[in-house]
Amino acid sequence: MNGGSGRGFPLLWLALLRRRRMLVALLLGMVVFETLIVVIVDTVPPTTFFSAGGRRPPAVFRAFSGTSGEVSIASYPGLLGAGLVHPFWIALQLTAVGSLAAAAVAADVESGTIELLMARPLSRTRLLAERTAALLVVSALLNTAATLTVATGVALSPRLREAVPLGGVFAAGLMGWAFALCVTGPALAVSAAGRHRARVVGATIAVGAVGFAVNFVALAWEAAAPLRFVSPFHYYAPADVLAHGAVPWGSFGVLAGVGTLGIALAFALLARRDLAP
Repeated sequence: MNGGSGRGFPLLWLALLRRRRMLVALLLGMVVFETLIVVIVDTVPPTTFFSAGGRRPPAVFRAFSGTSGEVSIASYPGLLGAGLVHPFWIALQLTAVGSLAAAAVAADVESGTIELLMARPLSRTRLLAERTAALLVVSALLNTAATLTVATGVALSPRLREAVPLGGVFAAGLMGWAFALCVTGPALAVSAAGRHRARVVGATIAVGAVGFAVNFVALAWEAAAPLRFVSPFHYYAPADVLAHGAVPWGSFGVLAGVGTLGIALAFALLARRDLAP
């Protein structure tokens, strides 16, 4: 690898190559999971899941389909939305972000290989830029896999096609990538400033998994309702997007803005830190 060459993006490709087995597993897992969701939703009417005896699903179920309250989980957009905010979906996203964000800087500092890496004619900015690009590519691939799987299912099913516009599926996919970006920014900032990969993984979980829990509590407990604004899941609402067929640009801006600010902070922190282990 020629560290001084500006062509070929070797660090980006190396980051992807080293994690190719993980990437394949994540992509296969995403496709299989979303396929199961589509098959189940197309086979079983949504109302039979939650509306036995004429009862409506509890309001707290909004957290499980990603909606601000406009869409019931006992609907086609609600159930498909549940597949795009399910804990399994979240776990796949966080695995990708946590693994590659930790490897961006912190893992090399922890193992002591950062000094060997920086001995080449390689700038800190390029190191972080290419590894950030690799993470964004992986997130894009994961969300593309989920989007195309759901879109294929909707296109092949008359009942799903009638209830869910295809434009909404692709809009939901874009919002999924914005969610991943929102988690990526803080994770990279911790990696750029930290010395241990465990802290990067912890930050990833805090933004993703804890964010989901905060949103759930905010929806279930009226006194905690203001907390929903600090959770990325308040802005990432796939059921609403699937139902309306349009990108909520305000929410997209919040998610992408947090991610972009986090990435910018990562570059600033890396430029000023001591890289000695």
